[in-house]
Amino acid sequence: MCWKVIPCNFQELNLDITLTCGQSFRWKRAESGEWVSVFSNVVWMLKQDKDGNLNYKAYNCKKNTDCQKSKRRKLYLKDTVARNLDGNYSDTDHENMLKEYFQLKVNLTDLYRDWSEKDDKFNNISKIFNGVRILKQDPVENLISFICSSNNNIPRITSMVEKLCSHYGEEGLEINDKIFYTFPSLEKLAEAKVEGELRKLGFGYRAKYINQTAAHITKNDPNWLMSLRNISYEDARKELLQLPGVGGKVADCVCLMSLDKSEAVPIDTHVWQIATRDYLPHLKTKKTMTDKIYLEIGNFFRNRFGKYAGWAHSVLFAADLPQFKHLRNELH
Repeated sequence: MCWKVIPCNFQELNLDITLTCGQSFRWKRAESGEWVSVFSNVVWMLKQDKDGNLNYKAYNCKKNTDCQKSKRRKLYLKDTVARNLDGNYSDTDHENMLKEYFQLKVNLTDLYRDWSEKDDKFNNISKIFNGVRILKQDPVENLISFICSSNNNIPRITSMVEKLCSHYGEEGLEINDKIFYTFPSLEKLAEAKVEGELRKLGFGYRAKYINQTAAHITKNDPNWLMSLRNISYEDARKELLQLPGVGGKVADCVCLMSLDKSEAVPIDTHVWQIATRDYLPHLKTKKTMTDKIYLEIGNFFRNRFGKYAGWAHSVLFAADLPQFKHLRNELH
């Protein structure tokens, strides 16, 4: 299969930062350098060329709940059989799906210019940390993944999400002897046995929240999560906070990363440190982050950066992560 291209540049999209800054936990870099993951029932391979254009290959997974291992589709990328894939999506569908996933209609260059004019710290960081976009993810995967994120780090969250997929997702495709799984449905995660199984897999107290949240949604309205895209940020956040295991940060992550609420500002330890160190020093004396303080920090970012405050905050967040220390050093 030949690489297809979506015109782009590094100011508009930086895959290396966007895919590793804690938004999605299924992207992995292959030995050959490409980024690989599964979403929307498709296995994706992505890379950027020297000009920043987005190059991709897309392999449709057969969505068949009755599919047995013996029927799993196997592909070897050097084999010409990869040119004749069947599935539900066309080449045009694949391109549109990627454009929506990376929200490429949002002009990031203009936003960076506006944020840099409003904030000296952002202006400095943007010289290195450009092209950091917010992914538009499936609300189910986004919600369950961030329930896993509670008091956790990115490597361990990644491990948990992979366990969810391999134990409860569908076997979609095998490429070069690696099996790719779809993200499990809420119906599957709502089964009574799931909590106990997840505890054995090392999920701890999160097992209960995953199981109960899945059961709550499937019992009431399976389409409820997607419908939250059509209401205000404040109302969507209130709705999410009713779910087991969902606090303010998780609710804001889901609002920002899958429900089109660009003003949502998730606040965790990193953002708390950024806010007290660089913007709101009077909060340094506070030992715990109350709901009132959480709202104060969120409102500060919204007032400073505007409608896309959640996007701007994510650039500052990424720049503060340990894995990007080598990039921060270039700023000095």
